[in-house]
Amino acid sequence: MQLILRYLKNYKKECIIAPLFKLMEVVFELLVPYVVIRIVDQSIPAQDRGLLIRSFFLLMALSLIGFSCTLIAQFFSANAAARATGDIRKDLFRHIQSLSYSSLDREGTAQLMNRMSVDANSVSQGINMGLRLLLRSPFVVFGAMVMAFTVDRKAAMLFVIMIPVLTVIVFTVILASRPLYARVQKLQDSLLLLTRENLAGVRVLRAFRREEDEKEGFRENSSALKSAQLAVGRLNAVLNPATVVVVDVFISILIYRGAISVGSGSLTKGQVIALYNYMSQILVELVKLANLIVTLIKAATAADRIDAVMKTAEEPAGSITERGDTDIAVEFRDVSFSYGGSGKMVLDGVSFSLRKGEKLGIIGSMGSGKTSLINLIPCYYEASEGEVLFFGRNVLEWDRKALRSQVSVVPQKSALLSGTVRTNLLWGDPDANDDELLEAVRAASAQELISEKRGGLDARIEQNGRNLSGGQKQRLCIARALLKKAPVLIFDDSFSALDFATDARIRKSLSSLSWAPAVITVSQRISSIKNCDRIIVLDNGSVAGIGTHEELLVGCPVYAEISESQSVTGKEAVNQ
Repeated sequence: MQLILRYLKNYKKECIIAPLFKLMEVVFELLVPYVVIRIVDQSIPAQDRGLLIRSFFLLMALSLIGFSCTLIAQFFSANAAARATGDIRKDLFRHIQSLSYSSLDREGTAQLMNRMSVDANSVSQGINMGLRLLLRSPFVVFGAMVMAFTVDRKAAMLFVIMIPVLTVIVFTVILASRPLYARVQKLQDSLLLLTRENLAGVRVLRAFRREEDEKEGFRENSSALKSAQLAVGRLNAVLNPATVVVVDVFISILIYRGAISVGSGSLTKGQVIALYNYMSQILVELVKLANLIVTLIKAATAADRIDAVMKTAEEPAGSITERGDTDIAVEFRDVSFSYGGSGKMVLDGVSFSLRKGEKLGIIGSMGSGKTSLINLIPCYYEASEGEVLFFGRNVLEWDRKALRSQVSVVPQKSALLSGTVRTNLLWGDPDANDDELLEAVRAASAQELISEKRGGLDARIEQNGRNLSGGQKQRLCIARALLKKAPVLIFDDSFSALDFATDARIRKSLSSLSWAPAVITVSQRISSIKNCDRIIVLDNGSVAGIGTHEELLVGCPVYAEISESQSVTGKEAVNQ
């Protein structure tokens, strides 16, 4: 609840006005039985039409004023809930953007999406209902009891007994249901994760005919969630009948004793009706209060989950924004790295340097640490041991935004957003004009794609580039990276979907870039890296060899084996 209170501080006016007008509504509502007493005990027996009409208009006035107070309270409570939740979502999204890759891996995409949607909605509903009813319901309960004492003290003792009994029932059910709600929300996270994975990998599932297995997994998770929700539902289903039975018992006692009192003349009919109305109001408000507390439990649980993400340490940021006076763009000094502090080193004792304008190739078998290595350069992950230097300065000391503005990465998986070709390319440089866009497109050998698409640079791109082939997406991602004109350019297996001719054209374009960046190319194909100034061969996280293509063919067995597996003998490679 601390998270909710922290954000509600910005909306003190709404948090005061909403409960205040709700309390005003309660005051007018509690006065209604008193008017009923006057109608039943005075105007009807005396057949005083004037008094009856005045009482009628008084009831109408009380209703209209109460209704107006309700509208005002609900407006301000809804306003506070919407705006506070909006602030929570904005800060949560900003915080997620600031998390390191390690933190994002640990939290998980499905869980973070759940925090932004389901949990935020629960918080919004809790704030809205809380501002409206948290003070109203207890005020009605105790206010009705006080008003009952002004009518008849002996009859009011029933209220003194009934309210604690109802309170025990309500809070027993609520306390028992809280851990069940936490379990329901965890199961919702699991089901969301399973659904997201299935939707993302639907083509792979169908290719390997795993639909039935995944359906069975979904049924199991869904059944577990259903069972948890039914357990909560059964527990809460006891609440309303239990409170109604208790109140009905006390109402029966009230009517029985009231009838005797009316017969003896110690109570009037109007007073019995008023006491009955107060007891009914208590029943309604306790049911509301029970539902409110359930809503607040959900909101508090959701807020705790959001707060746990908000308290996740942000990515550390240094203060350096300028490059050092050195020709060495990237340098690794005995770098080792493991994910999540698992202890198993993905990289072990890697050392190399890359000068400005040089081209470095990285090759190795699957899982040898190629992507992990390049992720250390823009500090997506921090090295476990050793140092990674960017233009002479440790990447940990760099301001992250400044560092990443000087590194342009084309990732393994081509990522495009729904929009147009232009909007996707402008991620590289928001201020680029059409000539610069077309120049980057030509360098990425994507000019045919632009000319073939209706609209050219303004051609539509669907979500994740669904209307493009794998090669087309890769070329647009390469063009976007080139548009950034960063001094260090990294291709993480970014030519895998391209044919050999297109691959060669792009590599030729990279050699003639005007700003002469240091280029790192990760590839599974020797043809994509053989012309690099140097090539690093990784084997199980360690450097198996560094040198030119010809040197590695002779001096590195791992490289020679890769070359042979790609049907290129050492002799043929040299002749090429």
